[in-house]
Amino acid sequence: MDITSPELLGFSSRRLARIKPVMQRYVDENKFAGIITLVARHGKVVHLEKVGYADIASAKPLDFDALFRMYSQTKPVTSTAMMMLLEEGRYRLSDPLCAYVPAFKDMQVLTNSQGDTVPAKRPITIRDLFTHTAGLGYGIASTTNPLSEQMYREHYWMPILTNPAITLQELFDGIARLPLVGQPGDAWIYSVSIDVLGLLVEVISGMPFSAYLKRNLFEPLGMTDTDFYAPPEKLDRLATVYGPKTFDWPNAPTAEELAAGITPINAIMTNGSFTEPTNTPSGGGGLVSSTSDYFRFAQMVANRGTLDGERILGRKTVEMMFANHLPDGMTIADDHANGFGLGGSVLLSPAKSQVLGSAGTWSWGGAANTEFWIDPQEDMVCLLMAQFIPGGSYPLNFDFRNLVYQALVD
Repeated sequence: MDITSPELLGFSSRRLARIKPVMQRYVDENKFAGIITLVARHGKVVHLEKVGYADIASAKPLDFDALFRMYSQTKPVTSTAMMMLLEEGRYRLSDPLCAYVPAFKDMQVLTNSQGDTVPAKRPITIRDLFTHTAGLGYGIASTTNPLSEQMYREHYWMPILTNPAITLQELFDGIARLPLVGQPGDAWIYSVSIDVLGLLVEVISGMPFSAYLKRNLFEPLGMTDTDFYAPPEKLDRLATVYGPKTFDWPNAPTAEELAAGITPINAIMTNGSFTEPTNTPSGGGGLVSSTSDYFRFAQMVANRGTLDGERILGRKTVEMMFANHLPDGMTIADDHANGFGLGGSVLLSPAKSQVLGSAGTWSWGGAANTEFWIDPQEDMVCLLMAQFIPGGSYPLNFDFRNLVYQALVD
């Protein structure tokens, strides 16, 4: 990957040099095995650094071609695929989900943790899925209702992890039999909704979800290392995923558990080890990718839908994705700085976030501490790649953002 002189694009080389020592400190303190950071402006990379290891036990250095489990950073990719189908006139954002997946008709909504329900006040729409306002759950401490959490662990995570033959259609026909956690449109609840969009790609396109992504997104963009698993010939590039030596997933680790150091852990949550093909490709958390591949995807979006002569989306489509789609007063969970667009968060107030940045920045991350953001005001794309579960255990992403923006001088 070519690196352009930072000064030509409004950055200070001296200030960008502050990034690597901070990343190295996280590795030296045994909080992360390895980290890759990338900063680009106006489509050109001005910073690309790596620190630490792909695997600590073998002292294997982290290389730029390492493969990462992207987990929830899969969601913007899935959302992009759905927007491609929107551009073909195949559906509308206001369409009810049940028009395409009939099992989601006449949904019930939980009213307490004892299982009492009331009818949904309206059908789930496709935009509800994009914005996590469908009332669905996740089973990963995304709601305060213990009954919902238990239901999703039993009917979502367990089938994925224990039944390799189950299909997306079968999986979500089962989820549709569960009561919703909340009324459609009433609240932002992190959920399996983007995974349901993966099923909709299949239903609307008539192609398997993974095949649609490969033909219409990965191949046109030259994303040769992105798939729902790492094939045998690339396994030596798959970075080891780490976590605290002891913690009760999906609950957040305690300070004491984090202080005990890190250890290799099973690649929990989706697709098992990410080393074999799957019948249930997770649109919400299943992709494996590399730094260069994901950068190509993000830069395409930043370019309003085009890269190297390949037009993936129209300019107005991307503008719609970058817009905040949550109702006035609704934000992401307890995060009052961010709204949500189509497939990613939208920064509404840098001041409320207490981190340097620009209003309108579109971003998302993954459970293993990968993150990316697109800043339309500054025409920037930034990537942070690591493999430590759970996400948000350390303020790595906040530190990286501050370090990037303090280096912007023009």
